[in-house]
Amino acid sequence: MPQRKMWMPGLITTLLLLVAMLLSACGGGGASSGNSGSASNGSAPAPDDKQVFRWPQAANSDFVSLDPGLIQYSDGNYIARTIFSGLVALDAKGVVVDQLAASHQVSPDGLTYTFTLRDNLKFSDGTPITSQDVIYSINRTLDPATKSEVAFYFDLIKGYDEIQAGKVKTLIGSSLLAPDPKTVKIVISKPAGYFLAALTYTASSVVNKKLIDKYSTKWTDHMEEGGTVGPFKVQSYSHTTGLTVVPDSNYFGTKPKLKKIEFLLSGDLDTTYKGYQAGQYDYTPIPPVNLDAAKSAKGFRTVPELNTWYLALNYLTPPFNNIKVRQAFALAINKDLLNKSVNRGAHKPTNNIIPPNFPAYNPNIKGPDGTTSTSGNPDKAKQLLQEGLQELGIKSVADLPVLTFTNRNQKLTQDIASAIIQQWQDNLGVKVKQDVLELAKFNDTIQAAQNNPKGAQIWFAGWGADYSDPQDWLSVFFAKGVSNNQSNYGQNNSPAAAEQQAVQKELQQADASSNQEERFKLYQDAEQKIVNDVGWIPLYHRNINRLINPKVVSYELNGYDQLSAEQWAQVYIAQ
Repeated sequence: MPQRKMWMPGLITTLLLLVAMLLSACGGGGASSGNSGSASNGSAPAPDDKQVFRWPQAANSDFVSLDPGLIQYSDGNYIARTIFSGLVALDAKGVVVDQLAASHQVSPDGLTYTFTLRDNLKFSDGTPITSQDVIYSINRTLDPATKSEVAFYFDLIKGYDEIQAGKVKTLIGSSLLAPDPKTVKIVISKPAGYFLAALTYTASSVVNKKLIDKYSTKWTDHMEEGGTVGPFKVQSYSHTTGLTVVPDSNYFGTKPKLKKIEFLLSGDLDTTYKGYQAGQYDYTPIPPVNLDAAKSAKGFRTVPELNTWYLALNYLTPPFNNIKVRQAFALAINKDLLNKSVNRGAHKPTNNIIPPNFPAYNPNIKGPDGTTSTSGNPDKAKQLLQEGLQELGIKSVADLPVLTFTNRNQKLTQDIASAIIQQWQDNLGVKVKQDVLELAKFNDTIQAAQNNPKGAQIWFAGWGADYSDPQDWLSVFFAKGVSNNQSNYGQNNSPAAAEQQAVQKELQQADASSNQEERFKLYQDAEQKIVNDVGWIPLYHRNINRLINPKVVSYELNGYDQLSAEQWAQVYIAQ
């Protein structure tokens, strides 16, 4: 269930301005609105010993990873914004800004990015940060030995394919250059409209080689020894209780007002919500069953999230190697009923991959039946299923084996899967069972579905924006050869494979174009074709519904569900 990401153009100044204007026109790319603003504005700060923000993880297990080179889940990304920094970052509106870099330049051919570092940068232990630390950190993410599943964010860097294939040991000295202690040069393989934005992802954050050399893969257990660079530093980390951070006196930017953040392992969503009500936490997601009551509570906030929850069907596992069968499973789902019954009306049913309030969002996208309806089409679904089964040489639904829905060990996701499975049984007569896995095992299973005819058949997942570019929604999942293409779009033997490969070429053209209007049209056309072939079954765009302690000031919800380093510096507890 990877979530959280954001990016932007590479033909830089003009395109950055264009995207900034787009974000402004769209409401800040999902920035705070309505009653999403902070409470107690203008209130005097509480004493230092009360400047503690308690954030619950709302899950049954430890953070999946806190290593920037490995982070792909929202819990790790959320924490990383407080303790790690990269050359560039996203501000509160999702716009790319310099972070460790004081400035940057792009060569006329769009292939070389030159960054000048700020003066007096230091790790949390006071060790100076130089350009060598920056290129070491990026190269480490790209090195196959790190086993990063998010290295693909930097596949534009020249030599990416070679280092991933083990043909070269390092890109330092070729496309990752440090000509002097304050200068970083990165050479990419082709001009692209999103490279700087890609570079904001946490996998490019600077890490301390000294700590990694000392502790290897266990280095995040020892970050209190000086492994971070952010507004906060690690005070302690326990795999059973959570992570505590405190202000980093060596941080180059605005010093935080909070004196401590406790990232706590809080149990499942229901347990976390009850803990908030009991005063154990300052923040909580809201279970759908409690949403109506929470709306009237002091401290309730809501904003649309730049996020899409979807089903994926593996093109290589029968019967999903047939487009009509895929369309039948999509049209047998009443998304409106699903949202009303399980999510208690908390979210927005959709046929879109790209969410609202985002560049290239298409409000007129149609489902596989050619309509904009999200209530399903059972009659069309039955017809398509029969036609698809005939094409596969299967006489009837009764001859189908029981299908497997791979899912995470979380109550809400299991409830959603159960509701969908029931609709499939009612509308199509098919039988589907759930295979419930812990999060790490679920992730491994989904990753293993790529190019695997014996891999997972069906799974439920969510994706959130990393950066303000539609490339992050379409090419990241459906382009040729990308590691997130676990459903095997375009890399299958279905009769539609050639058409899908044509869409992949369209995505490649959109990625490389410097004309923003042209790019967005290409992405919209590709998205409609992907939806027609059921590359995903988009289900809903989630709203961020939260209760936040009214004493917490300047905590601004936004569509990315992340706070930038500068935003964190402004948060405090009022008296």
